Amino acid sequence: MAKTRPGKRDLDSYTIKGTNKVVRAGDCVSMRPSESDTAPYVARVEKIEADNRSNCKVRVRWYYRPEESLGGRRQFHGAKELFLSDHLDVQSADTIEGKCIVHTFKNYTKLENVRPEDYYCRFEYKAATGAFLPDRVAVYCKCEMPYNPDDLMVQCDGCKDWYHPACSGVSIEQAKQLDLFVCSDCASVDVKKHQTKLTESPVMNGKLETKRQKK
Repeated sequence: MAKTRPGKRDLDSYTIKGTNKVVRAGDCVSMRPSESDTAPYVARVEKIEADNRSNCKVRVRWYYRPEESLGGRRQFHGAKELFLSDHLDVQSADTIEGKCIVHTFKNYTKLENVRPEDYYCRFEYKAATGAFLPDRVAVYCKCEMPYNPDDLMVQCDGCKDWYHPACSGVSIEQAKQLDLFVCSDCASVDVKKHQTKLTESPVMNGKLETKRQKK
């Protein structure tokens, strides 16, 4: 653990001004941006310390929004998606506006109700190089895009893969009313199987015989 500099002391917690919410190291917080028309910054608190004048500072690790990364926002990025960056900073604790929760991607997809303070993270982001960890994730549908939890997807009853309604020629309203969905690949396989069965039937291959009974 890094030593605290002379005149500074480590704190176990900090109570957000005007609230009874307590922040500790490891918590995620929303922080007031410098511009009023900008969404709050999101950070993970790494350390809390105070100087001799009781000025409280927090050492934070920033979360980046997709549009703040070098690659920019892409189609599969959800509205509440964040990247945990390697960008460390020290800020006044007074800029903390509230606490928030940054879920794992898996846990976020299980939420029944997404609250304003709910976010999720599935990538770590190297701010200097624009690199992501992991650098590969599972892709779905014909478009071969990673899953965006904001977009409706339907599962094929055949191959069990997931598809966007638009990529399958189905509207969102139609997709919501489907009791069964079969993708075009599985549908064509079913047709071929059906045709093969017809070809191999006794009638089609000439093997069907009628035997005349002897008198």
